[in-house]
Amino acid sequence: MKQCPIESVVLKGCTQIQDRKATSMPNITQLLSEIQQEAESASFPIDEPVYLAAGLNPTQPILYGGNLNSQLCFFARDLGKDEVHASQPLIGAAGKLVRSGLYRAITQQTPTKSTDLQVVLDHVLLTNTVPYKPIGNKAYSQAVKKRFRPFIERLLVLHWQGNKIITLGNEAFDWFTPYTEKGVLQEFFKRSDRYSASIEITIVAKDNTGNLHKKPVTLMPLPHPSPLNQKYYSQFPQLLQDRLAKVLSL
Repeated sequence: MKQCPIESVVLKGCTQIQDRKATSMPNITQLLSEIQQEAESASFPIDEPVYLAAGLNPTQPILYGGNLNSQLCFFARDLGKDEVHASQPLIGAAGKLVRSGLYRAITQQTPTKSTDLQVVLDHVLLTNTVPYKPIGNKAYSQAVKKRFRPFIERLLVLHWQGNKIITLGNEAFDWFTPYTEKGVLQEFFKRSDRYSASIEITIVAKDNTGNLHKKPVTLMPLPHPSPLNQKYYSQFPQLLQDRLAKVLSL
């Protein structure tokens, strides 16, 4: 791997930081505004008390955290209470496992303070299938996911500069089903090595003028790092390190 400063270690090479300037990307503020407009256009289950307790407008999207220039994205299901209060994805109990693992992979050290877990935001994009918190932590319906899919597509295709996606849990992985032939992802997920193997797909997005954009990405599924996931919870830290070792070696 090319020797780069820690700020760019997740990118393929140091020069890519200069090649992909934020000024050349579509306006992320406009995307956030359009998501909020969609949320206000028709009701759907939002855990409003959590937003109000955090001093936030419930229709204000929490779309992503981290660096749009990073090579790696962690893609999870949806937001929890901690994520709403912090206004960023993956910062609750499961998110801290992810951030801790990324910190170890990058620095070869164990995080000792909360600010260490914020450092990893320079090296990764964090996002979800829907940029809102569902009521009672119940997964959003397919109809809600479909409603917000075009915005997530635009984030991943038009704004994010990377192409490696680690999905967390079945629902996050299944979100990518429309971009493959029928049954392809389901067959991949039946493999015994699904948490070490990867699959190449092409995601698509339409810009505001209706033009279609395509982007090849590599999906690398992992189980969701929840204590409720008893089968894989204890294995998750090592599975994550194995994934990150491959990404960081590219």
